[in-house]
Amino acid sequence: MSDRPGFGMRPSENGSPAAPPQAPAAGEPAPPAPLPPDARVDLAQERADSHADEVLDALDAELVGLAPVKTRIREIAALLLVDRVRARFGIDSARPNLHMCFTGSPGTGKTTVAVRLAELLHRLGYIRKGHLVSVTRDDLVGQYVGHTAPKTKEVLKRAMGGVLFIDEAYYLYRAENERDYGQEAIEILLQVMENQRDDLVVVLAGYKDRMDSFFASNPGMSSRIAHHIDFPDYKPDELEAIGHLMMRREGYVLAPQTEPVFRDYLDRRRVQPRFANARSVRNAIERARLRHANRLLAAAGEVDRAALTTLEPEDFLASRVFL
Repeated sequence: MSDRPGFGMRPSENGSPAAPPQAPAAGEPAPPAPLPPDARVDLAQERADSHADEVLDALDAELVGLAPVKTRIREIAALLLVDRVRARFGIDSARPNLHMCFTGSPGTGKTTVAVRLAELLHRLGYIRKGHLVSVTRDDLVGQYVGHTAPKTKEVLKRAMGGVLFIDEAYYLYRAENERDYGQEAIEILLQVMENQRDDLVVVLAGYKDRMDSFFASNPGMSSRIAHHIDFPDYKPDELEAIGHLMMRREGYVLAPQTEPVFRDYLDRRRVQPRFANARSVRNAIERARLRHANRLLAAAGEVDRAALTTLEPEDFLASRVFL
């Protein structure tokens, strides 16, 4: 059991009532006594003291749209904050299970949300460190007998106290290959997700249909996931807003005559293969920056601030998307 203070009393690992708390070690502050039943707690102040809103505001600033995703994260924050206040009154309740599954196409913000989630859970006292360890099958599964367990356990060791993000988690299971070692990694993960869930949050991520098949083949994993959060593809206006946000961060703007060209680019790119939402928008802007720089150097002469920061139509029209 974790010795982390501040998240309420819990039963012992065998389910029996916890033993009376021992005296704190030398130099450690004594735990506060429970509040009397008639005490009052200012939730707004508790919320401010947790600094959780700083993380939630950063999430709003970093990601366009995704209202259902942000709502769920805010609901989780509210639960943890209220549970922390309940613990101050000596109200005993089980720690909520926060293992999650993020489903959606590439570039829909899953990793960004996971990073902010780790920070949020740390500020609310749910995890010790608040770091994110992001891995794929290759980080967990070995190539020969006896190789998988050490690899998986090493990843889990690094992730303890934080959030473990497993991208494209369905690749852990390959039903067509009876000699595949992915099942061994799954069994280790299942054990840790159950027995050490007060010190680790696991987030599985990938395409929804493939994750559904993965859970159907691994019901033990499905039963340990408490939150299934879907990340929808971005709409055209959201992609445009994402592009403007990215350009502002890099110190660029679109010339007025470039605005319709940029929209046309996004409309064309969305229907082409391997479109990856915000990731594809970022790639388009990076290539436009290359063309912009090359155009300025080719023209030679002097430049002003406007020339250095303004993307013109030709910076996008040279893309293969328009061919």
